[in-house]
Amino acid sequence: MALEWLTSRDLKGLRTQGAPFAGVFLLRSVARRTAKNGRPFLGVELGDRYGSFSCNVFEDGAGFLQLGGLAAGTILEIGGLVDSYGERFSPRIQSLRVVSPDEARERRAEGNLYDGPREPAAALRKELLSQVERIGHGKLRQTVLRALEEVGEAFWTGTAAVSMHHAYRCGLLEHTVHVTRAGLALLPHYPFVDADLAIAGMVLHDVGKSWEYCGSGVYDRTRQGRLEGHVVLGYRIARQAALAVGLEEDLTLQLEHVILCHQGLQEYGAAVLPSSPEGVFVALVDNLDARMAMVERALDNTPPADEFSEKILGLENVRVFTAGR
Repeated sequence: MALEWLTSRDLKGLRTQGAPFAGVFLLRSVARRTAKNGRPFLGVELGDRYGSFSCNVFEDGAGFLQLGGLAAGTILEIGGLVDSYGERFSPRIQSLRVVSPDEARERRAEGNLYDGPREPAAALRKELLSQVERIGHGKLRQTVLRALEEVGEAFWTGTAAVSMHHAYRCGLLEHTVHVTRAGLALLPHYPFVDADLAIAGMVLHDVGKSWEYCGSGVYDRTRQGRLEGHVVLGYRIARQAALAVGLEEDLTLQLEHVILCHQGLQEYGAAVLPSSPEGVFVALVDNLDARMAMVERALDNTPPADEFSEKILGLENVRVFTAGR
């Protein structure tokens, strides 16, 4: 009898050690490593839209030679046995086969492979442009539009991260809309925050990620991203746009500050600490949406029978209570 194709969430819900399974997954990464006894092995990360899991493949294991030559993003049909390492699901691979994108579509596996925004990308794009139109200061609004024009489709379709939050196609757009949407709801409570500057900062706070990341389905950092990071890249994009439209120097400086400090703390990547009302405001709203996105994915990806999620790196390795949700 043919095995049912399972998702990563289904697999993590299995409790019978040694039970056979089959599934179609994206190869997220492969790293060559050496065990303490000198034995070489591959550390393999596989995943789909419901999460990811890792496993070790030793030189005498199925697929060792094949996996070592495959690129991240390759679609694989995996057969194996349920197993764990520590507290994490870590299966033993018994067979693997490369699946073409066409075959994945034909077998209706593609929908389980690639994550994406909850809302249609076209609707998110329309909403973001309407949010930009709420900026009353003409040259500040032009600066934002010029910056978005400069990065182009990389902003509208790119990811917001490699794995932490909104790590999927159009994730950057979704995150930016959610940050701006939440900020607009909160702004009336803080009249001392300049609304125009706050909106501009919320829209452009992560614009540098357009140049920081590359890939489709599985993402990595670009050369620029590794050498400079999205905070510096975003600062450069915004400054060039401001100079091009003739935005006054003081307002340019304030917008640059919001982008440079939006990570909140320097250990999180901020170039400086938030030192203006708008800087504090944008950093907090950005952090709120990023963390709640992690919680949302944990709720989605945890097997129904589990009371708590796996540890979430971006939430200081806590386990989120998920039972009954």
